[in-house]
Amino acid sequence: MCRLTRVLALALALLWAPWRVLHGAPLAELSGDQDFQLFLHKNLEFTRKIKGDVAALQRVVCDTFQLCQEEELLLVRQDLGIAQAPLEQCHSRTFHAEACFSQIRNGLRVYQGSLAAVRELLPGHAGLVETLQLDAANLSSNIQQQVEDLGLATVTFPTEDRDPLPAFSSRFHHQVGGFFILANFQRFLETAYRALRHLARL
Repeated sequence: MCRLTRVLALALALLWAPWRVLHGAPLAELSGDQDFQLFLHKNLEFTRKIKGDVAALQRVVCDTFQLCQEEELLLVRQDLGIAQAPLEQCHSRTFHAEACFSQIRNGLRVYQGSLAAVRELLPGHAGLVETLQLDAANLSSNIQQQVEDLGLATVTFPTEDRDPLPAFSSRFHHQVGGFFILANFQRFLETAYRALRHLARL
């Protein structure tokens, strides 16, 4: 395994690791990879910007529909079948950088599509939702470009594995669905942001 592949495997494995173990991780070799550090810093800022936009939409959902506390909506969530985008390739002990990158890109595309339900729910904020969709697409493209620059193979997951956005049976279910789409996307981005921030400080 080449050095850059080892670096990427380590970095992406940490993406979903408990943060208390990061302090003892052997990450010194990352500091000498200027291209990778530039990638981290650029997309750290980009991810923070996207997180802020998601948080703004979460506040709108809270203020408009009084949907603010996830714990109060868990039973409805089970009926809707809205889940996090899969990332098992990033958790595996037999980690493959190519597969993990592909799942992150795929997850961003899933959220980009799911945000259409939020746009329908909040027509007065359609511009912000569309900007968020574009930013998710651009972040996915940034990761794809990094994969290509490092000469890593692209792993394609079958499109049928992605769950389509559920058909909401009521206005309330649509509101709760929008709430959980944003909550799931925020968690996805939060973990990525913390990983990028840690790696960028080495």
